[in-house]
Amino acid sequence: MTRSSRSSAARAKRAARAGERSAAARAGRAARAGERSAADRAKRAARAGERDDGARVARLYREFCAVVRRIPRGRVATYGQIAELAGHPGAARAVGAAMRASSGHSLPWQRVVGKHARHLGKVAIHDPIGGTIQRGLLEKEGVTFTPAGYIPLDKHGWLPGEGRARPRARTRGRLKRSR
Repeated sequence: MTRSSRSSAARAKRAARAGERSAAARAGRAARAGERSAADRAKRAARAGERDDGARVARLYREFCAVVRRIPRGRVATYGQIAELAGHPGAARAVGAAMRASSGHSLPWQRVVGKHARHLGKVAIHDPIGGTIQRGLLEKEGVTFTPAGYIPLDKHGWLPGEGRARPRARTRGRLKRSR
């Protein structure tokens, strides 16, 4: 056996021992942290009144869809905003999954967009056909896009409770007085 092969064999043994130690350490940390198996989690959920993960996901999707249905025509909201309004901050990806899974007939899915920057939204559908469909539906509702394809959220962003005030009727530059 040559010197280089002995050193590589020794390195392999050391790596294997280190891997065993780290696996054992992870298992010990998991046990101390109180992690449970999937079966334990399912039992706990059943005791809490929920049947399984499918029921939880369905409830979550219904909560997201209820928020999306409140978005008025000509306005948009971001995935993160929908998650937060539904009571699940940080669940923006789950909102995306809910929009993908929805039948789309009674849900205004096109009004949910990705966030590009602080005051800019974007069509977040990567499929070019789906993205074009979403953009077309938004444009029909009066949503404008920048030349780069972004949506100005300061103009079209939706905040719950924000009423769309009707402009008063004008008569030759003067406001009409209501009697």
